[in-house]
Order: sequence, then structure tokens, then C-alpha cells
Amino acid sequence: MRLCLILLFLLPFGRATLPLVINTWEFQHAADAAWRALQAGGSVMDAVEKGCSRCEAEQCDGSVGFGGHPDERGETTLDAMIMNGNTMEVGAVGDLRRIKNAISVARAVMEHTEHTLLVGESASQFAENMGFTAEDLTTNNSISVFTQWLKDNCQPNNRKNVSPDPSKYCGPYKPGPTLKHRRRREIDIHAHDTIGMVVIGRDGQIAAGTSTNGANYKVPGRVGDSPIAGAGSYVESAAGGAAATGNGDVMMRFLPSYLAVELMRIGTEPSTACETAISRIKRHNPGFFGAIICANSTGHYGAACNKIPGFTRFPFVVYNSQTNTPLLQSVDCF
Repeated sequence: MRLCLILLFLLPFGRATLPLVINTWEFQHAADAAWRALQAGGSVMDAVEKGCSRCEAEQCDGSVGFGGHPDERGETTLDAMIMNGNTMEVGAVGDLRRIKNAISVARAVMEHTEHTLLVGESASQFAENMGFTAEDLTTNNSISVFTQWLKDNCQPNNRKNVSPDPSKYCGPYKPGPTLKHRRRREIDIHAHDTIGMVVIGRDGQIAAGTSTNGANYKVPGRVGDSPIAGAGSYVESAAGGAAATGNGDVMMRFLPSYLAVELMRIGTEPSTACETAISRIKRHNPGFFGAIICANSTGHYGAACNKIPGFTRFPFVVYNSQTNTPLLQSVDCF
């Protein structure tokens, strides 16, 4: 099926109608999969899982699912979370290895344990015990990307204050002198394209989820904001839901999704809630790369992003009964 791209001005921005699917970036197939799950009688949790799973299978923008963003060892690992806005239950996985279906494993954590977050090799073993198939997450492309990175003396990387100089050499690294002025790294917006999704059902129940393979060339063991409740996403059916994307190492320090939902709880419009969450981070990190989507319990929605060179507009997808298709919208960054 060919999905239509409709320009923003054709429909009122943020108009309320339920049910609603909203997700980050141009991932229209993900919104379509979530909407179809709702139309087939599935719950909002089913819709979030189906939508994020679609992105994992399609390797959306190389930043979601298998075969993308190798770490310093050349391995692709996954982070994901899912949250139920009625019960406030969360299931999440970080640094998941060998398992392609990260969002589904996150849901299994919620439904089959008393825990919220499992990480690393133990999370992978849990997934295998739950019946998920273990398989290699590397691809010819991810191997090629990693090989070229090694040839380029491991540039760029995520190390600082170590020896040898990480701006010139590969590791292994040991603690080094603390530098007052670090080198400026160019921001690759495609290195942080998390799928974040919020789904509101006809009855007002809300769920949210995220899935990503994390930052390019990350230090092994790194877990970003995506599987952290309140950072990657957050939802409460009485208030609304939000999901963030961008530089997770910065954004997770400010819990932007939690802040946005709390603002919507007291009546703040979704667009303003999103802008406030971004502004809070911006005060401390003016050059950070990041964006957020927000939807309140009535189906109004909005988005916001931080304006930096190379990133001046943020695309996101909306699907409801008025759009009748996955509608690609965008918002000017500020």
C-alpha cells in the first residue's frame, strides 16, 4: 500500500480526535502498523508494540533494530521500553544482545516479572527463556561501517579525558588528564533517531513506547534515554503521553517526557509542554540535539525541537480518524 504524504497546512495542527497514533520522525509504516492493530481490536499496548516492531523489522533510518549503529566492538545492541498509562507499569530492556524484537522483550519484562528494567547479557538470557530467538544482529552494512571507523582511527568516538588521545587514536584507553576545552564533535542527527510512539485509544487509555539501537560507536554497555521511564517516554492516561528522541546521554538527565506529561496534567497545551521540556534542557545544553512529541488525554498533540545547525525542523507522524492515513507533519525548531 502506498502511504500518502500530506503537507502540514492541509489539516489543523494538533486537532483533537480519538483514537490517535503519534510517533517521531518520518516512520509512517510504524504509525500504520499501530493503527491497524487498533482497528483489528487490539489494545493500545498492542498498537505500540506493533508500531515499534515494524520499525525494528524495517531498521528505520538505521537507528532502530538490528544491523545499525555498532558499538566500539562492532556489535549492535538494542534499548526499548513500553509503558501502560492505566496501570503505570513499565517494561524495558537496555544493551540487549542477539534478540531482534526489543520492544516485545520489554513487554515481556512487564508481563512476566516484577521488575521494570533488565540489561545486558542477563536481559538476553531472559528473552531466550521467554521463547525469543537468538540471532546475530550484525549485517554486512554494520560490519562495513565498523571497519571503516577502525580505519579512521576510531573517529568519532564517545571518550574523554583518557589516554591515548581519543581524538586521534583508538583504544584501549586508560584514565588521562582532564581537559578544560574538549574538541567539538559534529552532530549526526541520524545517529539518534529513536522511534518514540504514543497511542491513545477510543476509551482514553494511553500507552507509549520506544525502540533504538542507540548511539553510533557507543562505549560497550552504554544505555541511553530510550528505556528510561520519564526520559525516553512517559504516559499517564489521566494526563497524556510524551516520547523523546535525540542525544539521550544529555536528555535523560532532565526527564523531558515526564516533565511534559506533568505539564499537560495541569492543563498546559501539548505544544507548550513540549517546548517547555526542550527549553529546560536548552538552558544547560544550548547545542544539544533533541526533540519531543506530546499528546494529551483528549487527543490534542504537539512537538518541539532544539534548533542547531543542520536541524531546523523536526518531522513526526500522526494517524487519527481525521487524517485517515499516516500524516507526516513537522515543526520548526527554536
